[in-house]
Amino acid sequence: MKFAKDQLTLTSNGNRVSYHNITEQVKAIVEKSQITNGICLVQSPHTTCSVIFEEYMHDTDFNGDEFLQVDLNRILDKIIPRELSENTNYRYPGPKHLEFLMGLDDPNYPTDPATILNGDAHIRSSFFGASESFILSEGKLEIGSVGYIYFVDFDQNRVRNRTCHVMVMGE
Repeated sequence: MKFAKDQLTLTSNGNRVSYHNITEQVKAIVEKSQITNGICLVQSPHTTCSVIFEEYMHDTDFNGDEFLQVDLNRILDKIIPRELSENTNYRYPGPKHLEFLMGLDDPNYPTDPATILNGDAHIRSSFFGASESFILSEGKLEIGSVGYIYFVDFDQNRVRNRTCHVMVMGE
């Protein structure tokens, strides 16, 4: 059994949910791996991000978001509203967690409490999960003609770089 791993760096837009079509990058990683039969795992290490498998839509709105993404966001906004102010819809982050986050010495976590008003993003990503696995057969991902792989950042509080891990395992 062989394995290869790589990662993608994706920049969120910071104003709305960010959808990144990563299908071609994942296919390139698979091809570079020279593994012909096995599994390809695509995973987010971030707790407000997900990897989803969805049909590619040719139609987009004025922001460049595909219609299925716009529809998904509209439905999610109804059941998981944005956390725009503390103590409104969510108990997250809580005083102990806020103290922990404000004490981190990590440039990815600024000491601005407004950046962590993202309980909605945590819940949304929990619904969709952090990863997707795909069968690799004869060097090709088994994703059909219209299936595409998306990395989704549900956190809408600031622009930042996100990492997506890709591991290919097999023969």
